[in-house]
Amino acid sequence: MMKDHAKLMQAFFVSGEIVGRKKLQKMIYIAKKLSFPFQEKYQFHFFGPYSEELTLRVEELCNMGFINEMKEKKSGYTQYRYTITEEGKSFLNAQAANPMPEVEDCLKDLNTQSSRFLELVSTMLYFEGLDEQELIEKVQKVKSKQNYTAEEIVQALSYIKHLSTVS
Repeated sequence: MMKDHAKLMQAFFVSGEIVGRKKLQKMIYIAKKLSFPFQEKYQFHFFGPYSEELTLRVEELCNMGFINEMKEKKSGYTQYRYTITEEGKSFLNAQAANPMPEVEDCLKDLNTQSSRFLELVSTMLYFEGLDEQELIEKVQKVKSKQNYTAEEIVQALSYIKHLSTVS
């Protein structure tokens, strides 16, 4: 169990700060789809792939004092900021080895993207078995309220290809 916690702690450590629960969900999902060994199970929800296991694991890490969750009001909604604490860094340093040394560049890259864009990318990866045209139609159907433009979809397809070079 603690191995999975350590992997998640490493994600927080290399990312520095992750702003938003949705962004965190999408970053871990995308990294998992790129074959990084995250174990959380995902289902498709309103904002795309979502893992209740990840939510619970983050809550556990907060309760253990390893992750700091800062809640802030932002134009009518609540946003969460996540950072690793000193106790979390000590926990990570106490691990025998870095659980995923190659994940750093990928997570740093993902963390530079907006949560809206990561929602699009993760949704496309969720339906990756479809051919490109079917994938675009599926995304436009299941994400119709997001009103993704053709340009955003092309950017997401390009970004997915780019991710294979940083993973």
